[in-house]
Amino acid sequence: MNKITTIDTHWTGRTRSVASALLESQGHLSLVDPGPASTFETVHEQLRSRGIAVGDLNAILLTHIHLDHAGATGSLVRENPGLPVYVHKNGAPHMIDPSKLLASAGRLWGDDLQRLFGTTLPVPAENLRILEGGETLKLGEREIGVAYTPGHASHHVSYFDEKEGVAFVGDTAGVRIENGPYILPATPPPDIDLELWDLSLTKILARRPTRMFLTHYGFAENPPEHIVEFRGRLRRWAKMAEKSLQESANETTAAEAFVAAARADMRGHLANEELEHYVSSAGLNLTFLGFARYLRKRAQSASQ
Repeated sequence: MNKITTIDTHWTGRTRSVASALLESQGHLSLVDPGPASTFETVHEQLRSRGIAVGDLNAILLTHIHLDHAGATGSLVRENPGLPVYVHKNGAPHMIDPSKLLASAGRLWGDDLQRLFGTTLPVPAENLRILEGGETLKLGEREIGVAYTPGHASHHVSYFDEKEGVAFVGDTAGVRIENGPYILPATPPPDIDLELWDLSLTKILARRPTRMFLTHYGFAENPPEHIVEFRGRLRRWAKMAEKSLQESANETTAAEAFVAAARADMRGHLANEELEHYVSSAGLNLTFLGFARYLRKRAQSASQ
């Protein structure tokens, strides 16, 4: 029997913020994006409630190595030392030695880093299965295709169960909570690249999935319609960030202007409580910083 179950990590005590996907196939058990180390015990309990121990897991599939997606991996491997971890080659060194990843996250999150993400443990090199894109993974009776899908991150891949019609796309298709009425761009620094992102969205559509699994949060239906809307919002928000930078005295006031404009856009689609839920899942200040870095790099490239 093939089965896909949404595991709610209850990140920061909220439901529907960070999801892991449990893939079952003829006794083979895989987790896609196990979440941050801060929610390891919750995931542990969620598995146990389904009669599954961490030692029963056969694979971890990482879409990318950001802490809210991959931070619990080292804790899982410590409990299940033979556990294979699939990760893109650009992210693999940071799983072995997460010090640079943690330093980068610390600059963004400051004193909240430990509370939000817990203690991220390294993963031994021998546990890693290195991906480049183009592979097919055999997981029980499942065949999972792998595509390299950068744009959100240089180490991002997406996984495709073409028989089931499901694409596990991490953050490549944005934040949309349980197929809700809004798709929020998640664009944290340092790797945002809108041109690569557009190509990645085309790759996803080429696989013709009938549903997409988003880490934030759950299944999104009608991928072609979803991606049309998301592409448009990515472009509009990049222009919003550019306008904020052009019309503001400094980056601090530009960020404030961008966040105000983003909230106004969201307010047309979401009630206040759900709006705040979306914001907490991505962080509008980080969204601005990612766009700002991308715009600076694009301007530098154009001037050379």
